[in-house]
Amino acid sequence: MPKKRSNLQNKSELYAVRSLLGAIGALPLETSMRFGKAVGKFIGSRFPKLQKTARRNLEIALPELSEEEKEKIIRGTFESLGRHLGFVSHFKKFQHADIQNLVEIVGREHFDKAYDEGKGILFFTGHFGSWEVFNLLPQPFGYGMNILVRRIDNPLVESFVDDFRTRFGGRTLDKTKSARQMFRLLEQGELLGVMADLNVQEREGVFVDFFGVPASTTTSIAKLALKTGTALMPAFAVWDEAKGKYVVHLEPPVKYEKSENTPEDIRKLTQDVTKVVEKYVRRYPEQWLWIHKRWNTRPEGEPELY
Repeated sequence: MPKKRSNLQNKSELYAVRSLLGAIGALPLETSMRFGKAVGKFIGSRFPKLQKTARRNLEIALPELSEEEKEKIIRGTFESLGRHLGFVSHFKKFQHADIQNLVEIVGREHFDKAYDEGKGILFFTGHFGSWEVFNLLPQPFGYGMNILVRRIDNPLVESFVDDFRTRFGGRTLDKTKSARQMFRLLEQGELLGVMADLNVQEREGVFVDFFGVPASTTTSIAKLALKTGTALMPAFAVWDEAKGKYVVHLEPPVKYEKSENTPEDIRKLTQDVTKVVEKYVRRYPEQWLWIHKRWNTRPEGEPELY
C-alpha cells in the first residue's frame, strides 16, 4: 500500500518539477539540451548509488570492457538523461509543424506495410535517448498513438506530465489498470507502445537471456501479440550527434507463431524481443538506462547481484 502523501508534499514536488523544466525550457532548444547534459553530469556526481548501480550493471553485461570504457559509458548515460530533460522541457513550445524537423523516422516503410494489414501495431521500445519522443509521433505518423505508462505517485506531477505527453494527440494508459483496454485497442487496429527493458517481479515476467544472464522480463508484450496477432515492431529513439536530432529507428516486425504450448510461445517471443533490446544497448551503450537494476529479480536459489 503506497504511503499517503500530503497535499503540501504534492504541491512542493510540482513546484520543483515546473521550476526545473521552466528554467531549462526558457533557453533556446539547443542550449537547453546542452545545459541538460550538464545537469545530468551534476546529478550523476551527487548520487553515487546510481553510479554504483551502473558500474555493477556493466560488470554483469560487459565485463570485457576496461574501467575507462565503463566510466565513459556511465558519463554518457547521465549526459543522455540530461539531454532528454532539455528536450522534454520544450514540449510546451513545440508546434505541430516543428516536429518533422525535430525528429527523424527511419524505416517508415516497415510501419506502412504492417499497418496496411489492419491488425494494429504493438511497438516495443526501451529507455534510450529520449523515449518521450514517441509522444510526438501522432502528428508525423498521421495516426493516434497509445502509450503504456506507470503513473507518477504524485497526482499533481502526473497531471502536469501527462498534459505535455498528450498535447500532440497521443493517449497514455495506466499499465496497472489497462489490460483489457490494450487488447481491445490492438484488436481494433490501433497503435500501442510498451517498454520492454525493465526488471519485473517474477510473477509478472519470465526469465530470458539478456547479455548472457537470466533477466526477469515482462510477458505482457508477448501475451498481447500472441492473443491479437498484431504486428510486433521494434522502435527505438536515439540521439544522432551528427544530425543534431533524435532519430526513431523502426524495424520490420518480429516474426512469431502460435503453437499448442502457450507458455513456451510466450517465453520464446519474450526472448526474441529482448534480443532486439540487447542489440540496441550494444549499439548505443551510452544512451541506455544503466542506472536501473535490470537483473534485480533472480531465479529461485540464485544469489542477488546487487
